[in-house]
Amino acid sequence: MGVGGAGGARAGHYNERMQELLERVRAYMPPDRVRLVEDALACAVELHAGQVRKSGDSYIEHPVSAARYLADLSLDAPTIAAALLHDVIEDCGVSVEELRSRFGTDVARLVDGVTKLTKLDSLVEEGVRALRPSGDAESLRKMLVAMAEDIRVVLIKLADRLHNMRTLGALSPDRRVAIAQETLDIYAPLAHRLGMGEVKWQLEDLSFRYLQPNQYRAISKLLSSKRKEREDYVAQVTEVLRRELTRQGFEAEITGRPKHIYSIYRKEQAYAAQGKQVGDIHDLFAVRVLVETVQECYAVLGAVHTLWRPLPGAFDDYIANPKENMYQSLHTTVRAIGGLPVEVQVRTRDMHRVSEYGVASHWSYKEGGSRDQRFEERMTWLRQLLEWQREVSATEEFLESVKMDIFRDQVFVYTPKNEIKELPNGSTPIDFAYRIHTELGHRCIGAKVNGRLVSLDTQLRNGDTVEVLTSKVARGPSLDWLNPHAGYAKTAGARHAIRSWFRRQERGANIERGREQLRRELRRLNASVDEAELARIFAYESEEEFLAAVGAGIVSMAQVAGRLAVRTEGPPAPPIPLTMAQSPQKGSVEWPTGITVLGVGDLLTRMAACCTPVPGDDIIGFITRMRGVTVHRRDCPNIRAVSEPERLVEVGWGTARNVSTVRIRIEAFDRVGLLHDITGAVSAEGVNITASSTEVGTDGEVVVHVTMQVGSLEQLSRLFTRVEAVRGVRSASRVAPGEGRAIQPR
Repeated sequence: MGVGGAGGARAGHYNERMQELLERVRAYMPPDRVRLVEDALACAVELHAGQVRKSGDSYIEHPVSAARYLADLSLDAPTIAAALLHDVIEDCGVSVEELRSRFGTDVARLVDGVTKLTKLDSLVEEGVRALRPSGDAESLRKMLVAMAEDIRVVLIKLADRLHNMRTLGALSPDRRVAIAQETLDIYAPLAHRLGMGEVKWQLEDLSFRYLQPNQYRAISKLLSSKRKEREDYVAQVTEVLRRELTRQGFEAEITGRPKHIYSIYRKEQAYAAQGKQVGDIHDLFAVRVLVETVQECYAVLGAVHTLWRPLPGAFDDYIANPKENMYQSLHTTVRAIGGLPVEVQVRTRDMHRVSEYGVASHWSYKEGGSRDQRFEERMTWLRQLLEWQREVSATEEFLESVKMDIFRDQVFVYTPKNEIKELPNGSTPIDFAYRIHTELGHRCIGAKVNGRLVSLDTQLRNGDTVEVLTSKVARGPSLDWLNPHAGYAKTAGARHAIRSWFRRQERGANIERGREQLRRELRRLNASVDEAELARIFAYESEEEFLAAVGAGIVSMAQVAGRLAVRTEGPPAPPIPLTMAQSPQKGSVEWPTGITVLGVGDLLTRMAACCTPVPGDDIIGFITRMRGVTVHRRDCPNIRAVSEPERLVEVGWGTARNVSTVRIRIEAFDRVGLLHDITGAVSAEGVNITASSTEVGTDGEVVVHVTMQVGSLEQLSRLFTRVEAVRGVRSASRVAPGEGRAIQPR
């Protein structure tokens, strides 16, 4: 086919797509509302004439595709018209006033709202966001404000993003990755929170394809190789279930439910952590049953359980306890034909529409209809978030509140008065207390879950009844509650309330508290850095400002350890990588490709046994005569005592994230099971213990020395937090340099 033929075919395709859109809206809109869509389409075709996308498609293909998806949801005429015109302000130079005069205030406001969000996307595509968390937070702020004004703005934006993701392959690799990451971080979770499951899974799979192409292809290949076998099995299950339900008089629609690639990947990761295989994933086989009434849902569930034995603990009733995004369904997993586990979902057709289209189903065109009051109640989370965004000035803190409290799965727990409270998955009794009332959180000293005393870092589960124990006098929260490694306060609302309490305390008290916390952490890590240098690293104007921020909980010890771990010093000369030692000598630790040395050729490298540097430490190399370069901490006494300074060489940490041996000292009160609990805490951090010894002192005290392999100062800090949480442990700290052997120059 020649060029003219190809162009004609393409034009025919676009005309066909436009006719499909108009036929779809005519099926549910009265003629006067269809005319608004027809006028918007004609205007979009005229304004975008001659414009071509990176993919080579005519630009009009993009707004028509976005509008077609919204028409499939039966959205109202202004929404469809705004989707067709959503790029004309930025790409065609049309003003908001022109749109208002031609199409009305409603359409103009929607187009203007989408345009403001699109400008944020262009920043991502051009790669000009200096700090991604800050950029994400500002994007979310504006998006959520737009949602509060008119949620249809975000429905159009999701349709716009969905089509962009389908044509992402035309962009450069770095832009593909940036847009896919933003989609996975913000747009897919937002679609989930709005109950739009159809959009959510498509955005996740499309993002996953570009972010982790190897894993995407591997799972796709796995699904393809077993597709025929899986489809045949699901068909058998469906037929058996259909015959049984027909016999009992039910008119049900039964279909196989596909499992999406990204959800399989996430299940695969979770199962791998438990030592399971992909074949253990229960809902690779799944069917969905649609009926007319709620009563039929429960009756069908009984028929399913009569037909096949249910798996213990694999039943969820989201009809009696709907999810906050309005999702309702019954979920059960049964041992079906051949004993294989199959997930069965039972819901009404109305529930299914909500599960696929979420809030969009409540914006479907209704002649003279009013908004659903239940829908308005379900959107309280949005109002809560907007209150936080007005209170919180720091963009990173706002982003934390969104990702933790809004974009995570929820659990439902009960107060002692049997009131239901919704919290993000992983929440603790402290989060529960602050969700009830700020003062209750400040006075919290303990908790009971289902009538039993529990620790304050206990993770709550669906159906738990939580009672908060309080002090009689106001004592305020503990600064340890803000330590992310300790696992006390998980929700952004609780953390914000705790930080606010400490901010209100006297400045002098915050400075002293901060100095005490900081010195304790540096002593634990045995890190040689002064408070003034840390203030410069964290960009505070003075040492006192920095210490006050630490004391108020604004800067955490985890952040300090993280900054120390990435701190680099030395001249900017290009580093030459050292080769790995073939056979490390006894008393040294090999570090393959993890060290770079400046100005020296191909040498062997090993870590000094006397001070055991860890990534993030300030280090220097000592050139031996027979064993290459030995890497020491710069403050190591053996380095300070070197008589041949010309054999010292500048070295730095490379990019490899391997492990290094470090020794720690643990002081504790002796008891049965102490060593078992300590090693358990270390193992929970994923750290390997290579040696341990115990010294029994007087008055029941004991000192435990543990040699282990860690990857960074940040991991070491987390490990200290875990170990010090063990009952009976008084302190844990790193063994100081100089407690090993001296250098043996050769």
